[in-house]
Amino acid sequence: MESLKLPKDTMLGAAIVTITGNREAFIENYKGILEYTTESIVLQGKNARICFEGSGLSIDYYTNEDMKISGKIDALRYI
Repeated sequence: MESLKLPKDTMLGAAIVTITGNREAFIENYKGILEYTTESIVLQGKNARICFEGSGLSIDYYTNEDMKISGKIDALRYI
């Protein structure tokens, strides 16, 4: 990867999580939605589960490649 100058996330299939403050998150390269409530959203990544915890959480949109979560995000855990 280093010698080819390819992005690690592309080569490894790793999820990319971008959080703006504590109100929204953009996730790329996730595999699926495992749990979805207003207090918890759990996504399956390639190597780990990604857990968002908070209040008033919602999935604004999702595609096969990315999604946007909004609400009050209190914690992000990889499990």
